[in-house]
Amino acid sequence: MKRRQLLKSVPAAAFLPSALAALPQSPGTVYELRIYHAAEGKLDALLARFRDHTVRIFEKHGIKNFAYWLPTDDPLKGHTLVYMLIHPSREAADANWKSFREDPEWIAVKDKSEANGKLVEKVDSTFLTLTDFSPRLR
Repeated sequence: MKRRQLLKSVPAAAFLPSALAALPQSPGTVYELRIYHAAEGKLDALLARFRDHTVRIFEKHGIKNFAYWLPTDDPLKGHTLVYMLIHPSREAADANWKSFREDPEWIAVKDKSEANGKLVEKVDSTFLTLTDFSPRLR
């Protein structure tokens, strides 16, 4: 599925729930929209890895968790994880991801969780900044 088609299938309002509007923001802040296409039958294992390890390891490396969603409609339902992260800047995002990928704890968690095959077939990542007319995320 192409990214444009995928993004059209997920309502834009889902990305900015009012309960999350109290997050801090600075002028260089970037938001990273990530879409994980799970391998067949592996979504539950992927969610467990995030729940039990990844979310915490992200924070350790300066990657702020914003929100996580599961699509409710086909064709994405049952095999897709959509989430958004916050980074202080694009440069910080690159450094954060580098340190995350090199973390021995992450490497061990990933290797163990993928002992019976990869959990993710494809990852889409898009970096975003707020427009000048967007409500501020306070």
